[in-house]
Amino acid sequence: MTKKIIFLCFLFFLSSCAKPTHTLTIATAANMQFAMAALSTQFTKQTGIKTNLVIASSGKLTAQIKEGAPYDMLVSADMKYPNEIQKFDLAATTPKVYAYGKLVLWSMQKNVKPNIELLSTNNIKHIALANPKTAPYGQAAIDVLKHYQVYDTCQKKLVYGESIAQTNQFITSRAAEVGFTAKSVVLSQKMKGKGEWVDLDPLTYNRIEQGIVRIKGANEMEEEAIAFYNFMFSENAKKILTEFGYAVDE
Repeated sequence: MTKKIIFLCFLFFLSSCAKPTHTLTIATAANMQFAMAALSTQFTKQTGIKTNLVIASSGKLTAQIKEGAPYDMLVSADMKYPNEIQKFDLAATTPKVYAYGKLVLWSMQKNVKPNIELLSTNNIKHIALANPKTAPYGQAAIDVLKHYQVYDTCQKKLVYGESIAQTNQFITSRAAEVGFTAKSVVLSQKMKGKGEWVDLDPLTYNRIEQGIVRIKGANEMEEEAIAFYNFMFSENAKKILTEFGYAVDE
C-alpha cells in the first residue's frame, strides 16, 4: 500500500510540473472569420496547438483588450487598432501588416446586379455596411460612396452592422437589397456562389492594411502565440489568404 501511495504521489508531482495545455485565444476581425477558420485549422494541423477565435469588429475587440480581455493575439482589419494596442503599452510585438483587404458590393436579391449607379435609384431602399467607427471595411465603404459622390444621396439608406459579420446577415437575409462586404466573405465555401457581387476599384478607398499584434500578459501561451504569429507570415498562410481574396507581399 505504501509503495502505491508513493507511486501516486510521484504521478501527481509529474502532472503538476507538466506544462498546462491551453487554447490560444485569437481576437479576430469579422472580415477574417472564414479565412481565419481555414488558417487556424492549418496551424493546428502543423503544430498541434488548438485555437479559439473570438469574432467581432476590430474596434470592439480593441476596446475589450484595453479592458483586460484575455486574448493572446489581435488579428485586425487595419493597422489603426494594433497601433492603438501598442500605444497603450499592451503589445508584446510591433504591429505588422499580414494582408491587404479587398472590398466588394454584394446582393442576394434576385434580378439585382450590384453597381454604384444602382445605389442612388429608388429600387434600393437599404444599403448595408459595417459601422465605420469601429470596422475598417465600413470606413472603406464610406470612402467609395464619397469618391463616386453618392454619399449624400445614399446616406438615409445606409444600414450599419456592428461588424462585417452582422452586415453580412443584413445582406443574406435580404433586409438590405445590397451591401458592402469583404471579398473574403463572398469567396468563402459558405457563401461562394450565393447572390451576385462585384469588385470595387481599390483606388476608390484607402488601402486596407490588415495588421496583427501579440498581446502582453499571455505568458502561459507565449511560445504558442509566437508560433501563430510566425505562421501568419508563412507560405502556407499566404496561400490561404490569397485564396480568400487578400493580397500579400505588396
